[in-house]
Amino acid sequence: MSGKKIFVSLIALVALVSFKSSQGALHPGREAQNLGRKLTPAVGTKGMVSSAHPLATQAGLDILKAGGNAFDAAVAIAAMLNVVEPMNSGIGGYGTILVYEAEKRNARFLDSSGKIPINVDSDAFRPPTPNYKDNRRGPKAVSTPGNVNAWWAMSSEYGKLKWSELFKSAIKTAEQGFEVKERLARSIEYAFSEFNEHGQEVYGKEGKPLGKGDVLVQKDLAKSLGLIAEQGAKAVYGGKLGKIIDKAMRESGGFLTIEDLVADRAEWWKPISINYRGYKVATASPPSTAFPSLIRLGLMSCFDNFRLGHNSPDYLHFFAEATKHAFWCRLAHAGDPEINPPPLEKLLSEEYWEDVVSKIDHKKAKPFSPPRIVVKQEKNTTHFVVADRWGNIVSATQTLGNSFGCRIMVEGTGIWLNNSLAYCTFEPKGNPMDAHAGHRKLSGDCPTIIFKNGKPWAALGTPGGHTIGQTVPQMVMNLIDFKMDIQKAIAAPRISFAEPDLILVENRIEASIQNALREKGHNVREVRGLGNAHGLMIEYDAEGKPARFYGAADVRGNGLAKGY
Repeated sequence: MSGKKIFVSLIALVALVSFKSSQGALHPGREAQNLGRKLTPAVGTKGMVSSAHPLATQAGLDILKAGGNAFDAAVAIAAMLNVVEPMNSGIGGYGTILVYEAEKRNARFLDSSGKIPINVDSDAFRPPTPNYKDNRRGPKAVSTPGNVNAWWAMSSEYGKLKWSELFKSAIKTAEQGFEVKERLARSIEYAFSEFNEHGQEVYGKEGKPLGKGDVLVQKDLAKSLGLIAEQGAKAVYGGKLGKIIDKAMRESGGFLTIEDLVADRAEWWKPISINYRGYKVATASPPSTAFPSLIRLGLMSCFDNFRLGHNSPDYLHFFAEATKHAFWCRLAHAGDPEINPPPLEKLLSEEYWEDVVSKIDHKKAKPFSPPRIVVKQEKNTTHFVVADRWGNIVSATQTLGNSFGCRIMVEGTGIWLNNSLAYCTFEPKGNPMDAHAGHRKLSGDCPTIIFKNGKPWAALGTPGGHTIGQTVPQMVMNLIDFKMDIQKAIAAPRISFAEPDLILVENRIEASIQNALREKGHNVREVRGLGNAHGLMIEYDAEGKPARFYGAADVRGNGLAKGY
């Protein structure tokens, strides 16, 4: 152990003694609360699905039971989420997918974030352009939707079942309708006044938004999904649906064109990873901006987290300081790997982590000083995980950006278009995360797979905008450092940094701990919840084959983990 790590361990021990004497508990907080859901994982022997909606989880399980694999099931889950969670993802959206192919023992990152339209003028999104703020929300903010190409890429390369079979459940549910629950009702009510007339016709009744208990029928969306099931991804990328999207964009003044759709490709990349206490933690590589998640874990590997105590003031203080630094790294270094790649060899090195940690004051928070860049966050996203009997895994985060994207439903299609460009960083002009025409879109999603002894041990992820890459490492530490099962690791309270210099703390973390953070100089703001994570774990038999699956859906949401 290096001298710096010994020093940090001594800090941890002193903090532990101090905290135990004042609180009388090694693991403080209210993690054990039952928040209306039994805090035990779902169990299966042949597969596991966890998603943000029970109907999407069931759609995935049905595919697994029909002989399909995780890649088939992922397409069915994503299509169903388009129907039952339409505000968060779908045909008009984009995302980040991490997969593991068991046969070749190979992890891959599938980027469906697409490229920024070739005709984009980034000046439209900043002053002195008139209505620049409106442009960030409306049709000019639509970027190339990549989800369907990603679904097609997974199915064509790895799938076992016919493509058309994967959409039957989603099409049936869209045609026949389903009951609107409270969360969807709130989302519709919040955005309804900004919907175009086509959206209001589908999501309204007598001029008012559908509410809890109403039935949402989406016949146009059913037809669009049917066309995709029949014709494949080409239906969107140059075919009938693509032409209708092109027409809608020209009529509304958007930058997206049929040429952007035809040129779109779902791209496979090699994931990035670090060693964390003997486990390999892998996530999406650039052009994703998931790398700060690994920086956070690297910095926290310099502390003895178990001795500090889960969610103790010192543990949370060190994580707060680490997460602020990693946030700074994203602002300073995010970039397209073929144009301005982040210096990952440095940022993911032990030498760098130890140097940064040596400068952390264990008694006092340092003010956050950004590198002249202000970043925005996607607020409405979804994540799901699925594993099959062969050990294949898909961990996928998909989004429309804002709730219902740009609030434009394409006439006759039931498709909501994203507002991806709203989450570029426009100041200063020309920075790496600006809306550069034709460049790859940099997404902050962080699907993650953890390997133990060379085999996938856990897979997880979450929505939550800029909090995504902060939530994921906390769940990883819960699993590895604090030996929690997957359900408790996801349910445990968490914190997140937010600009300009706030530490968001979930309200299940005790007031005494929040006050201790304030005494250290943190600007604490209590919040109800951060993220809506989903995860799974795998046990193997003596021959190294999957024997048992454990799954978890976040207590913060209304999703479902279910195995068979």
